[in-house]
Amino acid sequence: MATEIDNVKYEEEFILNGKGLKLFTCRWLPTNCDPKALIFLCHGYAMECSVSMKDAAMRLAKAGFAVHGIDYIGHGKSSGLPGYITSFDDLVDDCSDHFTNISEKKENRKKMRILLGESMGGAVVLLLHRKKPEFWDGAVLMAPMCKIADEMKPSPLVTNVLTKLCNFIPTWRIIPTEDVIDSAFRLPHIREEIRTNPLCYKGRPRLKTGYYLLTVSMDLEQRLQEVSLPFIVVHGEEDKVVDPSVSKLLFEKASSTDKSIKLYPGMWHSLTYGELPENIDIVFTDIINWLDERTVAGNSRLETERKHEHDKLYDETSK
Repeated sequence: MATEIDNVKYEEEFILNGKGLKLFTCRWLPTNCDPKALIFLCHGYAMECSVSMKDAAMRLAKAGFAVHGIDYIGHGKSSGLPGYITSFDDLVDDCSDHFTNISEKKENRKKMRILLGESMGGAVVLLLHRKKPEFWDGAVLMAPMCKIADEMKPSPLVTNVLTKLCNFIPTWRIIPTEDVIDSAFRLPHIREEIRTNPLCYKGRPRLKTGYYLLTVSMDLEQRLQEVSLPFIVVHGEEDKVVDPSVSKLLFEKASSTDKSIKLYPGMWHSLTYGELPENIDIVFTDIINWLDERTVAGNSRLETERKHEHDKLYDETSK
């Protein structure tokens, strides 16, 4: 399927992952210019790309970027039990394989590769970077799930019981949590859109999914110093789902030499879908300015790769 509006072409495609499961993918491509860079979307838990991240993707495509998305297994239009993450490693592998295949196409090899993740998608971005530390050229992290806010986390006793039950009834929806939609999205009509969007999962977290959300965030929190790629992290100071302090901790601990942080007073968890329109404009102005500054500065990874190829060729010819 392909459509075009406002100089942006939208396309959808189903692919198969390494286990033969069907994954939904989509892309927004500017038609009036050669893309400045590739941007890869990693959506949040229970969300999807084609509807809930459409406005964000359109803004980026209109700014001249090629934007690619994928629905994780158990999410959106992809295969799997809704809201169920069978393996976080497999989820990351699916994203890595798809994004890498796009990056290594002939027409894309000279383009910068930028990961963009929101909430749980931020955790996916950091794990993609950990998997291939030298492959990605930068990241946009929006309220990244590096730590679950204390008020959203089950008590230690409940966590211990649920962790043990996870091995026996992994798909059961019995984790006692608050309604994340009410906590994450500021505007009531957006909350209603999400509740009526059949592609978004609305039930309680399944046991194994909740286990991964907790353990992955705790693992990332302990290894923030390993983050070395250029990044900008943006976070609403009134976020009740992901603690804004973890974005500050990420900024402080990351070993990246090129890192930026933007904290927005009064803004909630979802900064791209559900905030006040004027607030979304502010966030995307900051993000697009950050992206433009780095694409104008040039692709340091590509320059390094060219140098290595030149040195290798020189060594071979001088033997």
